Amino acid sequence: MARPSEYTLETALLICERLVEGESLRSICTADDMPGIATVFRWLDAHEQFREHYARARDCQADTLADEILQIADTPMPGVKTKITEKGTETIEGDMIEHRRLQVDTRKWIASKLKPKKYSDRVDHSHSGPNGGPIVISSTDAEL
Repeated sequence: MARPSEYTLETALLICERLVEGESLRSICTADDMPGIATVFRWLDAHEQFREHYARARDCQADTLADEILQIADTPMPGVKTKITEKGTETIEGDMIEHRRLQVDTRKWIASKLKPKKYSDRVDHSHSGPNGGPIVISSTDAEL
């Protein structure tokens, strides 16, 4: 079966739905029933309605990733580590904390890029008051 290349709103909305569920565009586009990434980008360029849905889906995807962070942090992931040393092979069973940390950090980074106002660590100290001028600190306290 050939991959779809002709735009349909149904396929566009399915792509957006899968993005909201936390799936990457690369992963979505590897399915045989989905268009390739280059086709999706062409569709985004050519169809305003798809652009709007796509932007909203990416925005929602950040919230999905934040939810996944909680689940990953709260759920132990048992596994086995094998280490080869001078004494032989050492096997350790336990929580794969390093792997979970990587999963959390990756999702935090992506969420901060998709929705920086909500998930970025960056603090904005800019002033956009009515006059747009510098911030002036004044006091009426005589003892200063």
